[in-house]
Amino acid sequence: MEAYRIKRVDSPVRIDGNLDKTVWKNAVKSGRFVDAVGGTPGIYDTRAAILWDAEALYVGFWVEEPYPSATLTERDSLLWVENDLEVFIAGEDTYYELELNALGVIYEVFYLWRDAYPVFDLDGNLVSGKAYFAKDRFDILKNGAISFGGNFDRNDDYFWSGINPRGLRWVYRNWDFPGLEVAVKVDGKLNDPSVVSKGWTAELKFPWQGFADLFGKDRVIPKEGDVLKLFLGRYNLFHINGKPVNAGWSWHPVGVADNHNPERFGSFILAE
Repeated sequence: MEAYRIKRVDSPVRIDGNLDKTVWKNAVKSGRFVDAVGGTPGIYDTRAAILWDAEALYVGFWVEEPYPSATLTERDSLLWVENDLEVFIAGEDTYYELELNALGVIYEVFYLWRDAYPVFDLDGNLVSGKAYFAKDRFDILKNGAISFGGNFDRNDDYFWSGINPRGLRWVYRNWDFPGLEVAVKVDGKLNDPSVVSKGWTAELKFPWQGFADLFGKDRVIPKEGDVLKLFLGRYNLFHINGKPVNAGWSWHPVGVADNHNPERFGSFILAE
């Protein structure tokens, strides 16, 4: 699949959830999101576009939802059990997950592959892993990091190691993306099934300063031609025949029911 070329803009984008701004009208939208596993078109129309400048990466979502709903109001609630949008950003040894619902509530998690976690000998020499992550904010004890093997880490065949060939990750639930801005705008009525709505839009800003930990560098200076590995998705809860059914749609299909596979993310190129 051809990589999406992220258009550069001349000035920072004001984040207010309104995608009627000229800058988004001139952006190149994705196609209709598809089933995250099988690649068939999503039941509801979902599209996204991405922009960038020297300050940040910007993401816009257009979400068709006749009956938009969101009840979770606490930050870092498990938003995927209802309806949400998701953005995953992959680094070489890390990846980041953001979830967002129609109330503007977010969930954030930072993942560090355990083989990149630094190990030193008694003389202070690096034995394995990456020295960059020898910082207090990555100390697994101080930060209460949790071992994670993916969405199938409790499957009988992968109970201890997870399904990804790279193995386990350390999960930092207290890591927040520096300078993150999000906003949503509902076109209709939220949490009212008696009213047919058009849906909602979401606007996100990821400052480049927040990419340092993802890339394992002290500073990230973006340039034309840089390639990002991203997953943009949407999860929707339906009630069919009296039973809850979850549907997952994404810009690029990942081919499995576990989107914690950065090697399957789509490629996005910073362009002029």
